[in-house]
Amino acid sequence: MKHKALRDARFFFTTAPMPCPYLPGLVERRLVTELAGRDAAAYHDAQSRAGFRRSHGIAYVPICPDCSACATVRIVAAEATRTRSQKRVWTLNQDLTVAEVPPHATGEQYAVFAEYQRSRHGDGDMARMDAYDYQALVEDTPVRSSILEFRDGNGRLVAACVIDHLSDGPSAVYSFFDPAQSQRSLGTYMILWLIEYANAGDLPYVYLGFWVADSRKMSYKSRFRPIEAFTPEGWQSLDPDSPETKRLFAPGAARIDR
Repeated sequence: MKHKALRDARFFFTTAPMPCPYLPGLVERRLVTELAGRDAAAYHDAQSRAGFRRSHGIAYVPICPDCSACATVRIVAAEATRTRSQKRVWTLNQDLTVAEVPPHATGEQYAVFAEYQRSRHGDGDMARMDAYDYQALVEDTPVRSSILEFRDGNGRLVAACVIDHLSDGPSAVYSFFDPAQSQRSLGTYMILWLIEYANAGDLPYVYLGFWVADSRKMSYKSRFRPIEAFTPEGWQSLDPDSPETKRLFAPGAARIDR
């Protein structure tokens, strides 16, 4: 008797322990699944709603046994409000033009990306990425993706954001900007722009990836309100200062053996 091939079978794998990219001295393990096949976009959608993030052709989520510091978060776009500081950032950047382009890497993008990495993340692995690594970051996608290019009045690229298009909103995969333009607060502006983008398309959410309260590079996401975090009970409103949030997303004790 012949056995039929498994159709639509999906497999999950766990990674070996590795240094945590967010909290120094801790270790991380990930649950990983491949995004492949004709239904890769629908599968990516489902996994994103379950707290997963995409990197190249995989979706992953941390499953560290002794730590729960990472929370996948999303902004409720239609209800989003701006702080006084965010209103200033929005006004300051109204001279920029934005173009949504296909996910094709360019030398212009890489120049801004490389300078951003050297300035902001010089001690990280991404600072060692060459042009081919950057090309893979942008172009190795099995789902519908695009790049938002932000340009000043002289047509110069000052910031960019790689996004995935989910059925319920854009997902910010990676963003970077010219560090010489730090007075513009371009990281904040790109998120504010994505909220407007989602609302214009009647999409309920903007997915921001992982929020880590004790990580300087990740904690800023909670400044956007209202924001939700994925919990064992599903998506719930996130109040960074509440005892429940601190209990749910507490750094663990698992540390790298020295």
